[in-house]
Amino acid sequence: MIAIDTNVLLRYLLADDEVQSFKAEKLLNGQETVLVTDVVLVETIWTLKGKKYQLSSTDLVAVIQSLFKEPNIRFENGQVVWLALNDYRNARPIRGGKLADFSDALIVNKARYTTTNLSVELAGVYTFDIAAQQCRE
Repeated sequence: MIAIDTNVLLRYLLADDEVQSFKAEKLLNGQETVLVTDVVLVETIWTLKGKKYQLSSTDLVAVIQSLFKEPNIRFENGQVVWLALNDYRNARPIRGGKLADFSDALIVNKARYTTTNLSVELAGVYTFDIAAQQCRE
């Protein structure tokens, strides 16, 4: 297994640099299983939704779903990423139209998963982000 950095995943997804995108594609379609950590996934989503690329929530969901279909890609915890993706996809806007981010959904689902594995009760996920609070339920 190899792990990749955010810039490798972005070059693969965007194909925006001929040399680096070719190398990224070769890595992701090569013989090794490719680990995409939570940090890499979140940084990728932040970049894609940022000023330069401005992908919509629907587009971001499609990106994550496409990564699940890649035969060589493994997530740090695919089940948690899938649950977070579903929470993100089902998020409803709060006042002003703000939605919970994918990272918010991942934080909540990672907390649930971790506390379950530690056999302790999750007493709550505390945040000042009102949109993120909808991921708690």
